[in-house]
Amino acid sequence: MAYKIRTLDEHFSNDGTPKRILALDGGGLRGIVTLAFLAEIESMLRARHGGAESFRLSHYFDLIAGTSTGSIIAAGLARGMTITEITQKYLDLGRRVFQKSWLRQGYFRAFYSEAGLIEELKQVYGPNTTIGDASLQTGVLIVTKRLDTGSAWPVSNNPRGPYYASRPDSQVIANSNYPLWQVVRASTAAPRFFDPEKIEINRGKPGETPVVGEFVDGGLSPFNNPALQALMYAILDGYRVGWPTGADKLLVVSVGTGSADPAMAPAKLAVEHAVKSLFSLMDDCAALVETLLQWMSASPTARVIDREAGDLRRDLIAPAPLIHYLRYNVVLTGESLAELGLKFDDGKVAGLSVMDAPDNMTTLQEIGVRAAERQVRGEDFPANFDLTP
Repeated sequence: MAYKIRTLDEHFSNDGTPKRILALDGGGLRGIVTLAFLAEIESMLRARHGGAESFRLSHYFDLIAGTSTGSIIAAGLARGMTITEITQKYLDLGRRVFQKSWLRQGYFRAFYSEAGLIEELKQVYGPNTTIGDASLQTGVLIVTKRLDTGSAWPVSNNPRGPYYASRPDSQVIANSNYPLWQVVRASTAAPRFFDPEKIEINRGKPGETPVVGEFVDGGLSPFNNPALQALMYAILDGYRVGWPTGADKLLVVSVGTGSADPAMAPAKLAVEHAVKSLFSLMDDCAALVETLLQWMSASPTARVIDREAGDLRRDLIAPAPLIHYLRYNVVLTGESLAELGLKFDDGKVAGLSVMDAPDNMTTLQEIGVRAAERQVRGEDFPANFDLTP
C-alpha cells in the first residue's frame, strides 16, 4: 500500500482528518525499553503500509511528544530516523555520557558533566538545527520545566503556535529559533544527574540585561509521562492546533520506560529520603495521567489502576470516548519479569530500576523486546488511522 508523505503543515492541519499522537516517557537510560516497544510498533505499521524500508514513524504520527529521555527519542523520530538508527545512537550516548567519576560523588555536584551530553546531542541532531528547522518532518513537542518560574514548558514546532515565530518589535526569542539540541538537553537536565540548562528567552532592549531561563528535566513537572500534555496541546484553543476529539478522530499512543520497582532499597540519609520522595511524587503524577487518559477512552490496553477503581472500562468522562488510547509499558518487578520468562535475583531486579546504569541497557532491551512482542497488537490500531494514498 502506497501512502502520501505529508508536510509539517499537513501534519498539524486541523482539517478534520484523523490525527495520531505518540508520547514517550522520561526515565533515564531505561529509555532503551521505549525503543524496544517502538521497534515493534514501527515493524507492524511498516508492514501495514506496504513494507517499504523508507517507512518512518514520522510519516504516521502527526505529533511526537517526549519528556527527558523521551525527548531524545522524539526529536530523532521527528527528524525521520529509524528505530534502529536511534537505538544505536542511544546505546552509544548512554555508554559515553553516564561514566561515573569519583570527582562527582556526593550531594553538592551533579553526577555527570553536561558537556558530553551536549556533544552527543549536537552530533545526532546537528549543532545548528533549530526547533523550526525543515529537517523536522512531523510535529514534535518537548516538555521541560523552567525552574526559575516554576512553570512547565511544552516547546513545539507548531507553525501556528503563539510563540513559534518572531514578532515585530519584540525582543522575545521565538521558539522556532531555539536550538533543538538545547531544548532536548533542558528536558533531560535531571537534578543530581545534570546541571540545569540556561536558555536565553528575551534579548532585552539596548542597555537591558537579557532574560535567561533556568531549565530542568520535564519530569519535574506533572508530565514525565507527556501523553496528557500532548493531548492538551492538540485540543486546547490556546495552543492553536485544534484537532477534533473522538475515538475515530484522535489516536494517542503512550510508551513507558519500565515502571520502577517501588520496593527498591530503603533510603538511609535525609537527602536520599528527599530524592526518593520526589521520584514517588513523579510516579503518582504518571499514575494520574494514565487514570485520566483511560477515563477519557475505551482503551484496549487499559490496566487496573487500583483495586477500587479497576481499569475504568465501565467509566467514561464524556458521553462517548474522546480518544483511542494505547499504553505500552512493563513493570520492573521479579513477578512481572518472570511472566516474560526472565528470572533474576532480587539484587538484579532492584538494580534495573535505576536510571543511570549503562550496564543495564542490554538486559532492559531484552525485557522491552519480550514485553513488546506480547503487548503490541495490530488490531489495537484502528484501520481508520492508516495513512491514505
